[in-house]
Amino acid sequence: MKKNMLYLLILLQTLFLLGMAGTSYATGWLGQEIKLKTVPVDPRDFLYGDYVILQYDASRISPSQWKGSEPYPEAGTVVYSLLREKEGLYELAAVYPQKPEAGAGEVVLKGVVDFSWEERIDIDYGLERYYVPEGTGKELEEKADRLVVTIKVAPWGQAQITGVETIQ
Repeated sequence: MKKNMLYLLILLQTLFLLGMAGTSYATGWLGQEIKLKTVPVDPRDFLYGDYVILQYDASRISPSQWKGSEPYPEAGTVVYSLLREKEGLYELAAVYPQKPEAGAGEVVLKGVVDFSWEERIDIDYGLERYYVPEGTGKELEEKADRLVVTIKVAPWGQAQITGVETIQ
């Protein structure tokens, strides 16, 4: 009996780790590619090397874009941002407490409310830190006003950064 429980425990741990890795790969395979304009700040981490902290227009929203029943969501609440394509880039249309249906030219991005109050809601999508090759963080920081981030968004709302490019 104890031997079977040990095997079950090992199997569950293995399935959990495979599931975590699988969702990341599935996002890359099944995800819809979108582009968001951004502004980076702070290019260095002594433990991990150069990185850029990215801030998106869709990360800081006004309460008028919130479509929940309460005036604004509490910190830690999972939310779904509906993004619409406009001239090749995606812009925030609205934020919902439950996943809305996305139409043509739209995508739903899952996030967590980082901070909210009556004048602003900050949302964390897990896309705010982008690691770059050593020595290139400062270069990206100088191009801050012309950066576009390419993201893959899975049908369930999970997203990952696939690239950063400079626009003219």
